[in-house]
Amino acid sequence: MKLQNKALWADAAILLTAIIWGSAFVVLKSALDYVTPIYLMAFRFSLAALGMGLIFHKRLANVDKATLCRGAVLGVALALGYGIQTVGLQYTTAGKNAFLTSVYVVLVPFLYWVFYRKRPTAYNLAAAVLCLLGVGFLSLGEGFTMGLGDALSLLCGVFYGVHIVLLSRYAQNSDNFSLTTIQFGVAAVLFWIYAGLFEPFPRELGWPAVGGILYVTVFSTMVALSLQTIGQKYTSASHASILMSTEALFGTLFGILILGERFTAQTALGCGLVFL
Repeated sequence: MKLQNKALWADAAILLTAIIWGSAFVVLKSALDYVTPIYLMAFRFSLAALGMGLIFHKRLANVDKATLCRGAVLGVALALGYGIQTVGLQYTTAGKNAFLTSVYVVLVPFLYWVFYRKRPTAYNLAAAVLCLLGVGFLSLGEGFTMGLGDALSLLCGVFYGVHIVLLSRYAQNSDNFSLTTIQFGVAAVLFWIYAGLFEPFPRELGWPAVGGILYVTVFSTMVALSLQTIGQKYTSASHASILMSTEALFGTLFGILILGERFTAQTALGCGLVFL
């Protein structure tokens, strides 16, 4: 397959990832009424690692030390990003959580500079200013205060940015499915440790929680993160982050259509500035 065709398929894979993740905000918001956030992530990534392990066990049997180390690093970044985002979702709307998380689209070029000494352009700087203005309209309420959920959503965007930058490099020289499975396993272990220390074990899971866990396990984790890993093999980190930021659009749309969340003029202005 020609490189140009591979790039187009990579873009399609990453865009599909964004659509799936956008829908997950609504599912997670409902599931959090029945299960605490970190236990939800522990179930999610454990089932995903088990499923991927069963499917790709032959690849895992031949995994090298470098891939194992890369997967472990990605798993830590993934656990921090997803854990903080899910906790933040308890204290803010699905739409705001989706948009504030997408701050990584601006951070990625700067993080790439820190990791790989590739200086950002003037367009990156202009984008940072616009994004900060947009974030202000989205998260600053009366009295110029930022809610806990908004702050956590921003912080998780930083870890997502780190994950995107690292994945863009690691995916080039590793078996993609082994890399994905390892990071799921590492993230699951970290979630179980944290949940066991700080959260009560859920005594009873309602059907919305079970359905939500299964949905995010299969589609948002196994399918979407595999698509992201494959897609980033054939495109740059900055390009991937732009496509993935449309997750915020889909998250807001699903939040309005399914959960009945409000979409005010201030929210519209904030969203417009972030996308601009």
